[in-house]
Amino acid sequence: MADLSDQQNGGTDTSGDEHDETPAKAASPAKKRRIRAILLVVVVVLLVVGAIWFTRYQSFGKFQQSTNDAYVQADSVIVSPKVGGYVDKVFVRDNQYVRAGTPLAQIDSRDYTARAAQSQAQIGVAAATAQGVEAQIREQQAAITRAAADLASARADAAFARSEVARYVPLAASGAEPRERLSQLRNQATQADARVTAAQAALTSAQRRVGTLRAQIRQAEAQAEGAQAQLAAAQSDVGATLLRAAIDGRIGDKTVRVGQYVQAATRLMTVVPVDQLYIEANFKETQLGLMRIGQPVTIEVDALPGVDIPGRIESISPGTGAQFSVLPPQNATGNFTKIVQRVPVRIAIHADPETRKLMVPGMSVEVSVDTRSAKGARDRIAREQEKHNESIRR
Repeated sequence: MADLSDQQNGGTDTSGDEHDETPAKAASPAKKRRIRAILLVVVVVLLVVGAIWFTRYQSFGKFQQSTNDAYVQADSVIVSPKVGGYVDKVFVRDNQYVRAGTPLAQIDSRDYTARAAQSQAQIGVAAATAQGVEAQIREQQAAITRAAADLASARADAAFARSEVARYVPLAASGAEPRERLSQLRNQATQADARVTAAQAALTSAQRRVGTLRAQIRQAEAQAEGAQAQLAAAQSDVGATLLRAAIDGRIGDKTVRVGQYVQAATRLMTVVPVDQLYIEANFKETQLGLMRIGQPVTIEVDALPGVDIPGRIESISPGTGAQFSVLPPQNATGNFTKIVQRVPVRIAIHADPETRKLMVPGMSVEVSVDTRSAKGARDRIAREQEKHNESIRR
């Protein structure tokens, strides 16, 4: 009986295995169909995504030129004194916002004020000298009048003496008058002519003396003009002792202190025009083919991740950064290794006031330029160049 039950149990187990294998065989093709369907959907989705990406790349993506070699810049003004001296006052604090014309610092002006007073005194001396010489000229005019009168008198005497000689010549010849008298008259006529010559020389000397005095006036006037120039320079130095802001901006890099002695052209502080920020982006030369002034730019500041700031290309540098470096590369000497050059591009920022407050010069940014507006330029350049080549070959 036990054997019979075992056989029955064994038969039962065998039939159970046969029943389990049949659904497994039936379920395998359905599972494969589901897998194939899933794979097909995945492939279709990938093809659709790829087609969308390719279409977007062809119409948009390949025209985007980006770089992270870009920084916020501002045309800052370095504040330096024109004259040297001890700093008397400092009117501003670090990072303070100032308007153009705001006093920044005061240098002790006493030395320059004294120089201005000295120049003013020299002007007074020159003016007094000129007035004294003019008085001498007026006196000399009287001397000229007297010399002219003396000359007229001497000429009259000489004329009378000559007439007497002429009258006595026939009388002496006839014996009516002695010859000694004629000799005396001739001697008097000679002396009268000499007096005329002397009076003429005195008149000429007096007249030339006026020219000498007028030259002295011109010399005094020249000295006055020189002193006036020195006064203007001294007054300019006095005005230069008060340093004012040339532009609106914030004070940065302030190193000046009260009591400090500063030389001319010493850097005291910097005025940063925070309202006139721009981006200087250094693009590779291979990225510039389609870049044009006025193209839109998307700016992302590292300090504001996820915030896109609009901008536009304002200008493109006329040379690479290496060309304007202190020591430009000399590729004609030594071994040559080609390096992709970078060209600075200036980008105007169109940010709202709140965003501008968070941006300062030196910040790193990433920019992307949309060059679609010039997408046909490369083909046009190629065609024009081909036409030019044809004209040269002809």
